[in-house]
Amino acid sequence: MRERFRDPLTVTDIARRTPLGRFDFSRVFQEETGTSPRRFLEAVRIHEAKKLIDGTSSAIAEISAAVGFPGADAFTRSFTALVGMSPGRFRRLCRDEGEVPPGPEPGPYAPRGSVAGTVRLPRGHGNARVFLGAFATAVVQYPAVASAVVDVPSDRPSCYTLRDVPEGRWHLLAVAVAAGAGHDPRAVRTPLVAGDRATTVTVIAGEVTSAAVRLRPALPSDPPALLALPGLEPPAVFVPPPGCAAAAAATTAPAQERATVTRLRAVPAEPAPSRDRAVGPVGGPGRQGPEGDSLRHRS
Repeated sequence: MRERFRDPLTVTDIARRTPLGRFDFSRVFQEETGTSPRRFLEAVRIHEAKKLIDGTSSAIAEISAAVGFPGADAFTRSFTALVGMSPGRFRRLCRDEGEVPPGPEPGPYAPRGSVAGTVRLPRGHGNARVFLGAFATAVVQYPAVASAVVDVPSDRPSCYTLRDVPEGRWHLLAVAVAAGAGHDPRAVRTPLVAGDRATTVTVIAGEVTSAAVRLRPALPSDPPALLALPGLEPPAVFVPPPGCAAAAAATTAPAQERATVTRLRAVPAEPAPSRDRAVGPVGGPGRQGPEGDSLRHRS
């Protein structure tokens, strides 16, 4: 899919390249990637389009054809639904022309809770700026029902909090760009993702669900991040935030890859302002923090 996204591929075409039938291939693919073959291919095409919109001056119709869409209208509809803004607005966002990343999708009121915990980097990487969000699918696509941006040092975990998460079951996903660990950390950038794409959290109104997240280097089987995000440039200097007692149960040993999920009682007190600055704003237009090649400036 990543090599032939321009071609008019079907699931049957792809399954023929494997020893599996179409049904078994789709089942195994879903288990391995967290999404269906059709949606994965669409994600690859939109991701490639994001890079072309950011890095070239090509017309949107030309980009649509270049990434395998049958027409500009279908491309614009798909791009807007998955990225959270139209191709033209995304280009203005990439060029710092007054656009801001999309916030959570407006919807009817629902009882809300929170998700809190720690996030840790894999060994051998420098500091990273991490986007975490709660999503309805296993792909980082619009909308996130809640999100946060957290700076994480190379040698210890940082705390995060997702507030005002609607009651229900959500995918907890994270993406980041880590600095190199050598003499020149700016020379190397490594895309990171949450260690387990299958991690889900159950949010109950008035309670805090605790989940520890460990990142790992992105793999070709990881769906591309589609949601328009702010820049994830790794921080040159990390300022340790205050501790987060409410999420203490979520801390994991360095060797663990799978997120640990528990539920805690709600913490009635609002966090101190300094903690807000360390964790980053959550869930508002232009305040959100998903691989890849295009996390350089805007993703």
